[in-house]
Amino acid sequence: MANAIQPAPATPLVPATPSVGERWQALPGRTQALAVIGVAALLAVLVFMWIGARDSDYRILFPNLSEKDGGQVIDRLVQLNVPYKFTEGGTIMVPAARVPELRMKLAAAGLPSAASAGYELMDKNSFGQTQGQERMRIQRAIEGELTTTIQSLESVKSARVHLALPNQNGFFREQQKPSASVVLTLHPGRTLERSQIAGIVRVVSGSVPELTAKAVSVVDSTGTLLSGSDDDSAQGLDSQQLQFRREVEASHLKRVIALLEPVVGRDNVRASVSAEIDFSQVMQTAESYRPNQGADGKPAVRELRSEESSQAGSATPAGVPGATSNQPPVPATAPINGAPAPLQATGGNSAGSSRREAATRFEVDKTTTVTRNAVGSVRRLSAAVVVNHRASTDPRGKASSVPLTDKEIEQLTALVQQGIGFNAERGDQVKVVNAPFRVDAGPAAEELPLWKQPWLLDLLKSAAAPLALALVALVIILKLIRPALLAMLAKPEPEAGSQVDEVVGDDLLEAPPHPPALAAPRHTEKLAAARQLALDNPAAVANIVRGWVNGETA
Repeated sequence: MANAIQPAPATPLVPATPSVGERWQALPGRTQALAVIGVAALLAVLVFMWIGARDSDYRILFPNLSEKDGGQVIDRLVQLNVPYKFTEGGTIMVPAARVPELRMKLAAAGLPSAASAGYELMDKNSFGQTQGQERMRIQRAIEGELTTTIQSLESVKSARVHLALPNQNGFFREQQKPSASVVLTLHPGRTLERSQIAGIVRVVSGSVPELTAKAVSVVDSTGTLLSGSDDDSAQGLDSQQLQFRREVEASHLKRVIALLEPVVGRDNVRASVSAEIDFSQVMQTAESYRPNQGADGKPAVRELRSEESSQAGSATPAGVPGATSNQPPVPATAPINGAPAPLQATGGNSAGSSRREAATRFEVDKTTTVTRNAVGSVRRLSAAVVVNHRASTDPRGKASSVPLTDKEIEQLTALVQQGIGFNAERGDQVKVVNAPFRVDAGPAAEELPLWKQPWLLDLLKSAAAPLALALVALVIILKLIRPALLAMLAKPEPEAGSQVDEVVGDDLLEAPPHPPALAAPRHTEKLAAARQLALDNPAAVANIVRGWVNGETA
C-alpha cells in the first residue's frame, strides 16, 4: 500500500510531578507523626534559646532587701510578668535591659519601702501627730538620707545609721550632745581608706546639729571599729605612724634596688630597709638675760629713787647768821656705783642727825625662744643587702659563680650609703653581704594546656547551655525531620508500561530530536486505556502522535 500510514516514532510519556501536599499524604503515618513532633520540638528549642539569650544578662535591681521588702518586690515583678532571680543576702536580679524601667515603676509604687525612708517620710502628715512622733519621723528621715548617701560609695555594699538625739531642755548645763553610729557592709575584697572613713564621719557629723566628729563611730560588719574618737589618739596615730614608716622604708628600698640592679643584674640583689621614726613632738622655751646697753654704751636706767631724812637735836638755832645758813643744801655728789660719800654738815647744830638713801634700777634684755621639733623625723636607718655571686663561663662553656671581691663589696656599700642618706652621727647601719642565691630544684612550672585555661573553662561554662540546646536541635532535625524531607523530595519511580517502546516500521518519519514530553494522564483508568490502545492499534496511535507533532488538528 503506497498510501499506507506511516507510524510515528514512540514518544516517552513522563508522569506528572505530584504536589507537596500529595507527597505529604503519600508518606506513612509514623513518618508524618515524627516530622510533626520534630518541628514542634525544634520550635520549642529555638524559642527557649532566644529567651535565654535575651535574658542571660541579669543585673541587680535592689541589693540587701529585707524579707518584707523582697516579698513585695517579687509580687510586683510577678504581676508585671518579669523574670527574676533571688540570691542570698536579699538581692533581686532582673534582665539588664529592664533595670531602669523596673526601678522607676517600683519607685512609683513605693517599693521597696526601705529605699524611700528619707525626707519622703515628711510628705505624709497624719492628723493628731504628737511632738514625739514628729521628732521620731525627722530622725528617721535623717537616718534614711545618710544611709542613701553612704551607700553611694563604691566600696560600701550596705549601711545602717543610728542617731541618738536627746531631748533638749531650757537649761544649758543639762543639755546632752547627740551621737551617731554607722554600721558598714563592704563588698568582698574591698576596704576603706582612713580618708574615706574620715569623710563618712564628717558627712554624718555635718548633717546633725551639735554633733561632733568625736561622737561618731564607724563599725564594719565584723564588729571592727574603723574610726574612734579623737581622744583615743594612740589608736589613730599608730596607724598613721605605721603608714608613714612604711612609706619611708619603701622609698629608701626603691632607691637601693634602683642603684644596685644595673650593677649586679636583675634578680641578683635582695635588700631590706628598716627606719626608726621619731614621732614625738617637743616644744622648748628658753629665756636669756643680758645688760641693756644704750646708744652711748652706758646702761639704760630704768628707775632712780632717792630718800633723805633729818632729825634736829635742839630747837635753839645755831650757826652764823647770814646768807650762807639760809641757802638750800647742795645736791648729793655720790657716784652711781659704789658706797655713797659721807654726808658733811654745812651748818646748823652738830648735834642733829640726818639720813640719805639713793637707789638706781637698770633695764635688762629678756629673750624668749620657742622651738618645736618636726614630727616624723628619721631617728636611725638600717639597711641589709644580699648580693648574688657573679656568674661566669670558662673557656669550655661551663657556667660557675664567682664571689665578689672586697673592693667591689666596699663600693656597693658606699653606693647603698649614699642612696639612703647614711649619717653615722645618728647611728645608721649598712651591711652588704655577698652570698650565692639558692635555687630550689622543684618541678618546673608547666604551662596549662589549652583545655585547662581558666578563660576557656569560663567560656565553656557560659556556652554549655546554648551548645546543649543546639545539639538537641541538631538531633531533632536529623532523626525526626530529615527522613520526612528526604521522602518528600525523592523523585517518583517510573511505572512499567508507561512508555510506548515498540517501533512500527523502519521507514517511519524521524521524530524531532527532542520531542516534547507529554504529561501522562493522572487517572489510572485512562492510562490503562491508552496503553491498551497503543498495543491493539499501534498505527493509529502513531498517526495521532504524528499529527500532534506536526500541529495538525482532527
